Amino acid sequence: MSGPDATRMNLSAGAASVIVASLLVALKLWALGETGALSVAASLADSAMDLMVSLGAIAAIIYAARPADEDHEFGHSSAEDLAALGQSLFILISAGVIGWAAVRRLITAQPERLQAEGAGIAAMVVSIVLTLALVAWQTRVARLTGNKVVKADRLHYLGDLLPNLGAIASLYASARFGLIQIDSVMALAAAGMLVIGALKIGRGAWDALMDRAADADVVEGIATLARDWPGVVGFHDLKTRMSGSKVFVHLHIELDGDLSLREAHEIGAGLKRTILLAYPQADVIIHKDVAR
Repeated sequence: MSGPDATRMNLSAGAASVIVASLLVALKLWALGETGALSVAASLADSAMDLMVSLGAIAAIIYAARPADEDHEFGHSSAEDLAALGQSLFILISAGVIGWAAVRRLITAQPERLQAEGAGIAAMVVSIVLTLALVAWQTRVARLTGNKVVKADRLHYLGDLLPNLGAIASLYASARFGLIQIDSVMALAAAGMLVIGALKIGRGAWDALMDRAADADVVEGIATLARDWPGVVGFHDLKTRMSGSKVFVHLHIELDGDLSLREAHEIGAGLKRTILLAYPQADVIIHKDVAR
């Protein structure tokens, strides 16, 4: 899916992220006040960061959807990569704060006791239900549009499930067995998962900003289409680069020198349409050369 339909779906995913993140922040802020649990604080910090990131993601999707202009002849899709890179940095900072707080509480001789564990567990269960509903929609949108910002946002909320489950486990352990330190251990595990996810997002965004080639299977798929296309004698200089959810493709095809201009154009145009059908997020430029 590409064009206005893809933009609408991406924006719907972004708007859903903002709404759900706002609800989660309010819910977890209440739960933190009731329980005083660091694992709940870790989950709250993650949701607050998600809210900030989701607001930035909507702005990036809107900007990236702008058509090419004189100053940006290849469009504005790199805004998606910049937003994803910013998301990864925010997540790393959040994970560092959570990890430090967890370690500090672990080495404290007399950690604070948790309170109202039942209310906290109920809040975390509601958070999980809301998060799963959002992730289901983001998964559908990301599969249809290939948008990197939506994929990154989806990863954030998948990462939220572990802190939420960890908070439930720590609150239950505190209420049932009086094990307070499990709260800090769960928060530390959540911070570690956030770091891993942030590094993965950041690497993908950095590769795209550095004009990394498309995945090998995409390149091979385009090469196969060119190789088997009727009228194409050969091809060379197949180059690709990623920018946001777009794949820019440059390809030289070799044609019989005796073909008319109209025939040559129809061969190139047919191949381009076929590549776009196979890879809707592609931007394809085909150069026609005379076969030697």
